[in-house]
Amino acid sequence: MRHYEVVFLVHPDQSEQVNAMIERYRSMLEGNGGQIHRLEDWGRRQLAYPINKIHKAHYVMMNIECDADALNELTSAFRFNDAVLRNLVISRDGPVVEPSPIAQAKDERSEREDNRGRRSRDEDSRAADRDEGPADDNEQADAGGGETELAESTEAAEATESEESTETVNSTEPTEPTEPTEPTEPTEPTEPEGV
Repeated sequence: MRHYEVVFLVHPDQSEQVNAMIERYRSMLEGNGGQIHRLEDWGRRQLAYPINKIHKAHYVMMNIECDADALNELTSAFRFNDAVLRNLVISRDGPVVEPSPIAQAKDERSEREDNRGRRSRDEDSRAADRDEGPADDNEQADAGGGETELAESTEAAEATESEESTETVNSTEPTEPTEPTEPTEPTEPTEPEGV
């Protein structure tokens, strides 16, 4: 039996049926004595160019080992399934079992997102621990003085802010009152003499 790499694109509206399609193709191959060495569901991806006015498709990649009859049956199943937009079958020298570069990039991206989520949860829990305050009675006694210091510093900050706002209000007022000016009467244009 020979080794093949098969990639097929499924219509985005049929993405829910991809798992059933994979199982159907798997049973078809295994029924004819073939096997799947690697199966990757790459999910919905942007197409390089629109196919039938569709800009995205669901990608699936399989590395299989089968005979020519099973491969012909698989390609005819792709041809007669309207949900499969395109398919590509490439002959390989041997079985390929390591993850593809696309799958590796997807795994790295999901790990980074997991790490970001863990970091934000850790930061949230640390902030919650700081907000809860001390748990011991001794620590509460120590913290009691800290609360009064906090209240005093808050009052001092408020006093400073009120002084600054007063200065701001005072700085916008003119220092000397100005008297209103009387409107001037328009002057009539003078005609040149000698005309």
